[in-house]
Amino acid sequence: MNHSPPRSADAAADEQASLWAARLDGSVLSADDRRALDDWLARHPGHRALLSSYCQFSADLEQRLPLLEGIREQSAEIRKKTNSAQPRPRLRWPTMARVALSAAAAVVLVFWLVRPPAPQVESLTTPVAQRQTVTLADGSRVELNAHTSLLVELGAHERRVRLADGEAFFAVTKDAARPFVIETPGGSVRVTGTQFNVRAEADAPLEVTVLEGSVQVRPGATAPGRDSAPFALRAGDQLVAGPAGIAVHPLAPAALADALAWRQGQIVFNGAPLREALARFARYHGRGITVTADAAGLPVGGRFSLDDLDGFLAGIEPVLHVHVTRDLSGTVRVSTR
Repeated sequence: MNHSPPRSADAAADEQASLWAARLDGSVLSADDRRALDDWLARHPGHRALLSSYCQFSADLEQRLPLLEGIREQSAEIRKKTNSAQPRPRLRWPTMARVALSAAAAVVLVFWLVRPPAPQVESLTTPVAQRQTVTLADGSRVELNAHTSLLVELGAHERRVRLADGEAFFAVTKDAARPFVIETPGGSVRVTGTQFNVRAEADAPLEVTVLEGSVQVRPGATAPGRDSAPFALRAGDQLVAGPAGIAVHPLAPAALADALAWRQGQIVFNGAPLREALARFARYHGRGITVTADAAGLPVGGRFSLDDLDGFLAGIEPVLHVHVTRDLSGTVRVSTR
């Protein structure tokens, strides 16, 4: 339980967080207000934790007011009885101090026992061409693909992850009392304990693939007209949600393994357009790769190593009859011969 308002090094962020906390506590946000809040939360990884602290502080005050009111009423009753009793013994100062300290200690103990633990906040980021596996404080495991960033907040009643950009595989420890929620720009995923993959890359559809258990996916603004009821996915299901709509389909075991091949440093294409294949490699390596319009739609098939960009480019040249050139800056250009 917070005994004083939270503070950060940014006074403006403190003021904004306190205002949002007051609005969340006192009214229902409009759609415009909700978008404004989402924009503010997205500006800095620490904004969500700061807002959570102010909301917790507000809740703590509401819990303490009835207790403090009860203490005030009990004190008034004691003073009334004491004043009516004759003769009134005179307490010496040491005795009065001990009584006061005991009462204060009792109040602090009550506050301490009912105080929920503070949320555990952790920021995780992987650079280009590197993957990472992290075990969270609750025992859940997260595998991050290259060029991925997420913010983890483990609270007393909910576990929340903000996946701003990238791809991650989650093996969530079961805890029915604390749902595990992943927020992405394309929607949210809610579970209590399961294994699944979330791909939420910029300028790409939201993709959720379930390996074990079940999840609930609620597509957001990238899926117009589908922001009400969530989609229930079971093991082997994959959901893709973007501007063109939402598709849910079951994957055969081999296709499921292909979708998760990045965990072993592999990537599998089954007739994907060349522009899409090149975009996946460009993101993984942080490289500039362009393709001419006449070559962009050529189909690519096969299993490739994500770490071997040069090997992939050398492999597609004879098969697709394309030409690969590199300029002095390292930018790659693929064109037809």
